[in-house]
Amino acid sequence: MTARTARPQSAAAPTGLPSADHAVAHTLLNCLVREVSAPEHQTAVDEGHLLLRLPRRGALLRVALRRTSLIGAHRFTGPVFEQAPDGWRELGWRELAEHVRAELTLRSGVENEEFLAQLASSHEGVSAALSDRPAIGNLPATGQGRYLESEQALVFGHRFHPAPKSRSAEGADRATWAAYAPEARAAFRLRHLAVRSEYIAQDTADPAALAVLDGLGEVPEGYTLLPAHPWQYELLGDEPLLREAIERGDVIDLGPRGEEFTATASVRTLHGADAFLKFSLNVRITNCLRKNAAYELTGAVQLTRLLDEPFADLAARFPDTAMLREPAFRTLALPGADGAADTTLFEGFGLIVRDGLAGVVRPGLTPLLSAAVADEYATSSAHISRLLDGAGPERAEQWWAAYLRLVLPPVLAAYFDHGVVLEPHLQNVLVCVDAAGLPAQALLRDLEGTKLVPEQNAALLERLPADVAGPMTYDAQRGWDRVVYCLLVNHLSELLAAVADLHPDLEPALWAEVRAVLAEYGEAHGRPPRLAALLAGVPLPAKANLLTRWERKADREAGYVRLSSPLAEDVLAEAARGVTR
Repeated sequence: MTARTARPQSAAAPTGLPSADHAVAHTLLNCLVREVSAPEHQTAVDEGHLLLRLPRRGALLRVALRRTSLIGAHRFTGPVFEQAPDGWRELGWRELAEHVRAELTLRSGVENEEFLAQLASSHEGVSAALSDRPAIGNLPATGQGRYLESEQALVFGHRFHPAPKSRSAEGADRATWAAYAPEARAAFRLRHLAVRSEYIAQDTADPAALAVLDGLGEVPEGYTLLPAHPWQYELLGDEPLLREAIERGDVIDLGPRGEEFTATASVRTLHGADAFLKFSLNVRITNCLRKNAAYELTGAVQLTRLLDEPFADLAARFPDTAMLREPAFRTLALPGADGAADTTLFEGFGLIVRDGLAGVVRPGLTPLLSAAVADEYATSSAHISRLLDGAGPERAEQWWAAYLRLVLPPVLAAYFDHGVVLEPHLQNVLVCVDAAGLPAQALLRDLEGTKLVPEQNAALLERLPADVAGPMTYDAQRGWDRVVYCLLVNHLSELLAAVADLHPDLEPALWAEVRAVLAEYGEAHGRPPRLAALLAGVPLPAKANLLTRWERKADREAGYVRLSSPLAEDVLAEAARGVTR
């Protein structure tokens, strides 16, 4: 059914926000197109609409196109329709969800009883976020306030996840979520626990990182301060071992204390005291229970140590790009019946200290979350439409070229030169802009997804316990797929789409610039075969979030679908002539 047609005329970028119903429906369509209908050649562009067939369900759907995309990440507008005997019938998001559920059941031969409830939870999350949003003009325009605004701007979440705003936990009602969710502008005090020091487990690659925690408040002599996310304390506060420790005086609940911390895009990572604290949170958000596993706590500090030399090399070669380290962890290590630290409490109260922004962001620059810059809709003053603010195509191309040269070369060098697989998806990158809104510095964060390729790092990995080293490694091909997915598909293609919304005719030129920067790196570094294949137009890996969620797999087990690449020279030449696939 896939058709090759003249590209439909593009409409202007949206000036307002969609309804929750349309946002949820469009997100579902994104997933269907990418993972089900397009791979089976069941999509077509026809007279300004996208047609997609659910082959096993026998349903034909249609939605108006605001703009087509060379990578298949089209922009939709308005409701979804289903072909009926008497014409096109509008579908509500729940009816569309039922169609998707039925199609995936027939496709897989299994049911997923959680699926519709997760979509409903995500719809509720989007509705709640839309219901009480301040106008962008009333938001902070500069400095830390503008940065935190960008962290809290993701009203709609991941465009290619079926339930990006779903959450599940005991007591995860709307009021509780609003108290702690970034899109609700949440800021709150931490719950302070004084723990007898012998029951604290911690490690640090930089004593200053633990000093940040100790500086949050005083505790009695012989005790160590353990800050806790207040929601996590509510979830774990009735654990018998914890209650017994409180009764014995081994743990003292000091209640909410100190300065407020602000929820960032990941929900469980909070910003305050010029640091980021990444807490465990026994809440399932999208695919994952947001808990720091024991190996992740120790692994963050070990990676900070192991990557000291590679990161120093990258910093010297790419001084405009920096990595935020994770140099310390601290947690509660109360012994269980077997004498070992109780896992539920060890992981549940574990927190990782990540570097703050002071001393990293250069003077005169404002850090912004790249996901907020790249959002389809202008939900904050960080959005690309605000940074470019009516600028013409030439300025947009200048902005794009500057951004690419901050992000692409250091991530490629980490992989090819050091065997380090970074995870630069949109929520893991901050772009620091100057007073004119131009990109001048980039910050990469979150070591949880950072992996080592064993072939290049055998000596480093031998220094680690097997239970830490194992989860820290990817083979070379898996690592390359992860880099390409995070960097090109999740990140750059979405930011490119946001720029192209402002100037639709620029899309081929923007992809051509991506190709040019990749080629520049390749020419300067011996044309690595994997990069040469990328430039030749091999299909790009895209994480299969819909199928992963349907199959109830852990996020780390997610597979990839392959997308037609817009990077090959003939594809770009064809696109420049106004032909789309």
